[in-house]
Amino acid sequence: MGSFSIWHWLIVLLIVVMVFGTKKLKNIGGDLGGAVKGFKDGMKEGGQAPAADDAATATTTAQVTAPAAATAAPVADQNTIDVQARQKS
Repeated sequence: MGSFSIWHWLIVLLIVVMVFGTKKLKNIGGDLGGAVKGFKDGMKEGGQAPAADDAATATTTAQVTAPAAATAAPVADQNTIDVQARQKS
């Protein structure tokens, strides 16, 4: 008596289709599928992000520490802003 039979589920499905209509159910299914796909893509990108962040940090550190002599010279482009990046310890 605790579980539903296939006939109970078919009646519930019929009532849901009658209340919402097939077009609205199709839209809800498409939205749910898009959300699941976006979540999966986000999880894949989340696993790859630390490697990219490490490379970006190494590049930033190299750019800041390497041209120490070049920063003393006057800059030809007036729109360039010279900054130093510090890492959190």
